[in-house]
Amino acid sequence: MSDAREKTARIASLRPTYRTDLDAGTDRFFHPRDTSCPWCSSPRLTPRLSTTDLLQHKPGRFTLDHCADCGHTFQNPRLNDEGLEFYYRDFYDGLGEQRMSGTLGGRTAMYRSRAEAMLPHDPAPKTWLDVGTGHGHFCEAARAVLPDTAFDGLDFTDGVELAAREGRVDHAHRGAFPALAPELAARYDVVSMFHYLEHSTDPDRELRAAHETVRPGGHLLVEVPDPESRYARLLGRWWLPWLQPQHLHFMPVANLRRRLTERGFTVVAEQHAEPHDPVDLLAAVWLALDHTAPREDAPWLPGRPGPLTRAARTALLLTGVPALLAATALDRWALRPVSHRLGLCNAYRLVARRE
Repeated sequence: MSDAREKTARIASLRPTYRTDLDAGTDRFFHPRDTSCPWCSSPRLTPRLSTTDLLQHKPGRFTLDHCADCGHTFQNPRLNDEGLEFYYRDFYDGLGEQRMSGTLGGRTAMYRSRAEAMLPHDPAPKTWLDVGTGHGHFCEAARAVLPDTAFDGLDFTDGVELAAREGRVDHAHRGAFPALAPELAARYDVVSMFHYLEHSTDPDRELRAAHETVRPGGHLLVEVPDPESRYARLLGRWWLPWLQPQHLHFMPVANLRRRLTERGFTVVAEQHAEPHDPVDLLAAVWLALDHTAPREDAPWLPGRPGPLTRAARTALLLTGVPALLAATALDRWALRPVSHRLGLCNAYRLVARRE
């Protein structure tokens, strides 16, 4: 059976389960709406963004609220455990596993840059735990920078076990980080959280777990989307790092610096230009094109799109190729050198030492 036919058959086999999930509606996937900020408890909340799932196109609508006092942005109402399972399903694993593995596995230069951020503070850590490691691609690439470091991975999906089987991580820890932290207490010279904290239901609990896991004098390396990026305002719902419905919390850098200090860390480095991933315009154009085009086959659709629908989708996406190429050129060559000066960086990175 060809890959296309195998995928079609697999989608068809999943359709009844998704149909059962959706027949009960999507309201059951959410907690009650919060009336105060989860970061500072202020009741002064204003809507910042309302959008749909622009990547998988699963049904549902998602709202991000902004705290007028501390600047924290968060999903409100927030997905509950059932909702998180539904919207994560077939994104990183299942149907999406091969696509995401190829996407994440091809970013070796970015992964090495992340490892290099630690060199001025600890040029030879013996042990490193990567939290939210996925399939372990960062750990694999980081060995070229730190060949004598033992890299362990932690994730709640089976991707971390795959990473161990493939030799990308030395040891795999599967489960929730706060639950595993007591058995990992003070074991690691470095703990990293690369684009992990924004996915967590309780970022403060994750930071407490990190403090427990890092040895005294060791370091925590955190990288998250920057909600103060000018792109977040200019591109609106088409700004990729909003990544609804997966991203639950967006912390301004000042907020995270203060919280790290409160949790017993000292921030020793703050970076904006280095973690910037120059894809904002390209991603925005793609998201808009993909949103406008007819849907491709997916198990959460009532049925497989017909040949005319598939042809229309292909034709529309082809018309967008010049815009995609132009956006790529702007991202990578025109704007990247001045992104920090213009306030366009889409992420920031903090290195913090445990006292």
